Amino acid sequence: VMAMAAALRGPGGRFRWRTQATAGGVRGSARGAAAAQLGMKVAVVDYVEPSPRGTRWGLGGTCVNVGCIPKKLIHQAALLGGMIRDAPHYGWDVAQPVLHDWRKMAEAVQNYVKSLNWGHRVQLQDRKVKYFNIKASFVNEHTICGVTKGGKETLLSAEHIVIATGGRPRYPTHIEGALEYGITSDDIFWLKESPGKTLVVGASYVALECAGFLTGLGLDTTVMMRSIPLRGFDQQMSSLVTAYMASQGTRFLKHCTPSRVQKLPDGQLQVTWEDLTSGKENMGTFSTVLWAIGRIPETRSLNLENAGINTNPNSQKILVDAQEATSVPHIYAIGDVAEGRPELTPTAIMAGKLLARRLYGQSLDVMDYSNVPTTVFTPLEYGCVGLSEEEAMARHGEEHVEVYHAYYKPLEFTVAERDASQCYIKMVCLRKPPQLVLGLHFLGPNAGEVTQGFALGIKCGASYEQVMRTVGIHPTCAEEVAKLRISKRSGLDPTVTGCG
Repeated sequence: VMAMAAALRGPGGRFRWRTQATAGGVRGSARGAAAAQLGMKVAVVDYVEPSPRGTRWGLGGTCVNVGCIPKKLIHQAALLGGMIRDAPHYGWDVAQPVLHDWRKMAEAVQNYVKSLNWGHRVQLQDRKVKYFNIKASFVNEHTICGVTKGGKETLLSAEHIVIATGGRPRYPTHIEGALEYGITSDDIFWLKESPGKTLVVGASYVALECAGFLTGLGLDTTVMMRSIPLRGFDQQMSSLVTAYMASQGTRFLKHCTPSRVQKLPDGQLQVTWEDLTSGKENMGTFSTVLWAIGRIPETRSLNLENAGINTNPNSQKILVDAQEATSVPHIYAIGDVAEGRPELTPTAIMAGKLLARRLYGQSLDVMDYSNVPTTVFTPLEYGCVGLSEEEAMARHGEEHVEVYHAYYKPLEFTVAERDASQCYIKMVCLRKPPQLVLGLHFLGPNAGEVTQGFALGIKCGASYEQVMRTVGIHPTCAEEVAKLRISKRSGLDPTVTGCG
């Protein structure tokens, strides 16, 4: 994936870039379309290097093809399985057990993704954005060289270039057999057949989301974690997420690291790992090993040094300022490829739109990366916005922070007698009145929908007092946020609230 730009045909079949150049995916497509709508001549340069397992996809980037979209659809498939099990409690005569057909689900999800690929191509064409399916790298600060799959080269030059190449999953290449026999999130959504018994290695949100929907679809699933789950998120909430997953059947191997993957004669994968607590070596057999140990930015093949673009030598991400500009003022970097930016599609899209407006002279607004909401789509969803409890304490001091919290029982869980012991809400506030809300954390059904609504208030500087004066919509899970009265400082157990 690389470069989106405004292009004019030059002599000799080349293109001479006059306004905007950017790098790939749905984020690149959205930015290119935004720039084109503002009157710029724009082109998108986009290329997908196949995964080590040979998986490739069309225009749209990680989110559309191997991220948010297929993930949420398969998460929905898993949730439907739970609803089917609840159905008899509500009077529906549904024969149990109900079997799941991976092939049928995969075909439907993949067809939808392909329709989005086509939609992006059509939108680019309608808005007169030139599309190049070539792998690009910098020749100098105004020129890139693109190479087609067949090896044909094209030189493109531009006044402005925006890099939005995103990242790809990291492989633990130091582990024997990891590359040869493992898959990543680049592959899981494009499997034609069920992955079967699966070992998910990692504790990231990608690891837990994939493990969650695999368990929900009835597959034997184990998560191997070296350290803590959901690093960077509130750790109390993270522990509740994994506790719920364990209660639903996902197995966890904590403080373990794999050392070898071998393929057995029957095609199964034998994994050897070390228990870091006991120092003992263990083995297990799985049909699929899924690596979810983080992502690395797509910068290594861009020849950034030819343009004088500076990167963080540790993360390999591009250094940018508040204007999204790199060390070369007319070259910008947006999204996961940029240092210090949240790895979230909506922030990258908004940053790109704002950049296009600034380049066109329509606005001076820059992206505000504070209080960006997000949701982890585990079986019990975790939505959050603002600071974690740990971050709030570190930034403001424990004595200046008040945390209100409560367990609750969703009404939907009552008739079906579902376990609600991990449904939990926490609001992190400044202790001094009016107690500005620093962070909100919600664990429960439809967490994304709940968090999105409260995110606006928190973005606008809402206080605890204002949230408590907000009338809840009854009977919903979201109303429980406006009923938080128990402080963690009080030493009392958080009240179990809700219609249940």
